[in-house]
Formats: sequence, C-alpha cells, structure tokens
Amino acid sequence: MTLQERISQWVDAHEAELIRDIGRLVAVKSVRGEPGPDAPFGPGPRAALDEALALCSEYGFSTALYGGAVGTADMNALPARVDILGHLDVVAEGAGWDTPPYEAVLKGDGCLYGRGTDDDKGPIVMALFAMRCVRELGLPLRHGCRLIMGTDEESGSADLPYYYSEHAPAPNTFTPDTGFPVYNVEKGMYRPVVTRTWADEEVLPRVASIDGGFRINVLPSDARASVLGLDAAEVLKYGGAAASRCGVVLSACDMKGGAELSVHGRQAHAASPWEGVNGITALLEVLSSLPLADCESTRAVRALAAAFPHGDWRGEACGIAQKDGLSGELTLSFDLLSLGACGLEARLDGRVPICADEGNCRAPFEAKLGGLGFTVEGGMAPAHHTPAEGEFVSTLLGCYEAYTGRKGECLATGGGTYVHDIEGGVAFGAGMPDFASNLHGANERINIRDSLTACKIFALAIAELCGE
Repeated sequence: MTLQERISQWVDAHEAELIRDIGRLVAVKSVRGEPGPDAPFGPGPRAALDEALALCSEYGFSTALYGGAVGTADMNALPARVDILGHLDVVAEGAGWDTPPYEAVLKGDGCLYGRGTDDDKGPIVMALFAMRCVRELGLPLRHGCRLIMGTDEESGSADLPYYYSEHAPAPNTFTPDTGFPVYNVEKGMYRPVVTRTWADEEVLPRVASIDGGFRINVLPSDARASVLGLDAAEVLKYGGAAASRCGVVLSACDMKGGAELSVHGRQAHAASPWEGVNGITALLEVLSSLPLADCESTRAVRALAAAFPHGDWRGEACGIAQKDGLSGELTLSFDLLSLGACGLEARLDGRVPICADEGNCRAPFEAKLGGLGFTVEGGMAPAHHTPAEGEFVSTLLGCYEAYTGRKGECLATGGGTYVHDIEGGVAFGAGMPDFASNLHGANERINIRDSLTACKIFALAIAELCGE
C-alpha cells in the first residue's frame, strides 16, 4: 500500500471523529469581547482556546499556552520544520441563519454548518487530524510539526506577539485559512477613516441618524437611518426605486416627527465585496433619493453616495482603482458608518495590490474626499509575497495535486491572513476552489468530503516536509 493510500485509509476511518471535534469548537462563541485575566481578547476566544488545547491533549499531543492568547500542540519532540498557524476566534454570527450558528449541523447536502466551520476552527481540526494521522501511522520523521492556535485573527492579530516574542517561525509556515491550492500573495491594506462635522441643524426634512455595519472586515448586509420631516409612506415612495436598483429590501415605519428606515442586502467578507450586497452604500443611495433639505447633513450623505456608489467595489469613483498582474485588483468595502446630530464617521476596508502605494492610492483618496469636505486619516500596510519557486511551495502544490487530480497553482488573495508578516509563509487550504463556504456570512459551512481531502493533503505535506 502506498503512503498516499495509507493516509487516505486512516483519514476516511476517522470521519465521524472529525465532525464531532469540529462541533466541539463551533459550540464555543469565540467572538472578541472585553479583556479579562489571562483572556486578553475576551472570555469567548479564551474558552475556545481552552477547548482546543484540551482536544489536543486528549490525543496525546504536548501543548503550551502563551498569555491566554495563543496555544500550541507539537506532533513530536523534534524541532519544528513546519508551523501550521490557525485561529479560533470568529466574527459575530449576524442574521439570516437557517441553523443555530453555534451548533455544527450536518445537512443532507454533505455540508457541516456553523460559525467557524470554515473560518478557522474546522481547518484547525483538519490540521490536528493530519498530525494524528502521520503520528499514528508511525511514519519516520526527522523534523517536527507544530500547530499554533491564535485568538485574535479577525480583529487585527494582536495575539501573535504573545507567541512570536518567544519563538521564531519554523522554516516553513502555512495557514489553512484561505483555500487551495496555494495563496502566496496577499494584498496590502488601506483602511481610511472618513469624518465630517457640522453645527446642530433644525431644517426639515433631514437625516437624523445612520447606523450601519458591525466590524471593519465584514461587508454589511444591514443599515438603518432615521429621517425627520418625512413619514414612512413618503420614504417608501421616494426611496423604493433606489432600493430596487441596489437589490436590497427597504423597510420603513413611522416614528415621532419622522420615519425609521432600514435596508437589508447580503453580508460578505470585506476581501470579496462582489459577493455581497452592501447595506450601507444602498442606504446612502436611498437617502440621496429622498426630498431632503439643503443642509450639511444632506450634502454629506450625498457626497458619500457619490464617492462610494453602490456596486463600486473597485474604488473607481474615489479615484484609486488599479490592478497588477500578480496580485489583481484593488477592492474597497464600505463597512462602518455612523451619523449623528453633528457629524459622521465612516470606515472603509481597502485591499490593495502590490502596485499600490502612498502616491497612487492614499494621496488621491485623501484629495478626493478632502475636496468633498471630509477629513481622512489612516495609513497603508504593504502586500505580502512569497515567491512560487522553492521546495516548500512546490511540495504543497504536489500534495494538492496528488489528492485532487487538479493542477496546482499559486494565487493571490485580498484576505489578510496570519502569515502576512511571516517571511516565506503561505495560505494553503482548507476549502476547495469554487466551493461557496459563506465565509463571514450566514450559514457558514464546509463540505465534509472536501474536508477529508484537506486532511489527507495536510498529512501528506507534513510527511514529505518532515519525513526522513
């Protein structure tokens, strides 16, 4: 029996355990919260870390904890040649789920549903099972493999210094947090904060408040506003056409002195804004279509709608659209907006290609928004690129090809992963190309057959990189 066949036989025999153990982690609501003793990112992420370390210990792996923020599990006592870096924190569940978001539910379509199944609890368990497979098959090894589990990837990766202040990365690091084959290019980041203030206003009709989005790296499905001087029927009459054009559901109800309105689109990851229907930009178009008084709040709303028209996720209207052959197009996601009596604050998430810099991205953006009466703050972070040539990447691609029969290749992603600042690091798995995991949205899921294949790919990669 070949090594590939032995790995396949072991993984297939452990399918039920894999599903069960992913469910253990999904059951922990590990959204970032208020810090506490030995829980720098809140009780939820720490509880998930404790559960993951308990799982690793139950399978006989040596574990360690770093500041209540990062945990590790070692395949053996040898120095690690491979680090597998994943995260246990998740984004909030949001609305629109067909199943309980913190319960792993296996459906008849062969998919396991639940928050974290794909991002990134499921892949962590897949990596753990790959390490189990290599060890339990008794494969000869010259090097070690370490699973590193963090708790703050979704909110800026402030957890990583807890570990990397004490340890250097292994010679080879991958994160199973994007997809197959190999993602060796990650776009840089531009997250501008746009503000504008004005004096208290009395004129009617006017926008009194806006509230949209819940975190910076999630394109929001929902946004709400209150308008003084118009009733709900008038809002629906004047705003209905704009809502229809934007592909959102518009609702309105009367309140004292005016109306409350909301729009509902489709949530998506900020790195792939084309997959969603942005509630904030749709709401701005709806509000811009209303017969509002000529005042500062009205001018601000309409200026935002002009600078960030609904569906313009390339940054064309604000003058920063660009692309290159290696990393692809710039994307821009309008993720947070709050407006009150005397001003507004907007936050955008830009994923920028290697060709983007201060001169062709930040400067024109600030000039455009400044000319519209806004103040802009926020800097840029560079892109990450690991050359496709070399033993590490070629080994990973070969293992992917061995179990899928598909051609392995290196790709670029707009998602910022844990390896963004690790030299030579790449994203590798765990989802297969063209599978819709509903990442960061409702009904997040993984395909079980694909997940078993991912376990096999990881195990073969560990065996080849760490073996004799």
